[in-house]
Amino acid sequence: MALTAQHNAQQTRLSAPRAQAADKPIERINSRDLFRQMREVEIAHEGRIYRLRLTQLNKLILTA
Repeated sequence: MALTAQHNAQQTRLSAPRAQAADKPIERINSRDLFRQMREVEIAHEGRIYRLRLTQLNKLILTA
């Protein structure tokens, strides 16, 4: 029973930001504009660098 209460509390915390974001329209960025003739871009987020890459099959992979 304690696990269920803990899980519900976690779900409440996780869904609060989603509810706020739902009020704002989602911005769409075309991958061609993002990559600009490159196959990889770096994204800085909260002190970490992430790499977004295009594979040979034209799929996206995000790694930290």
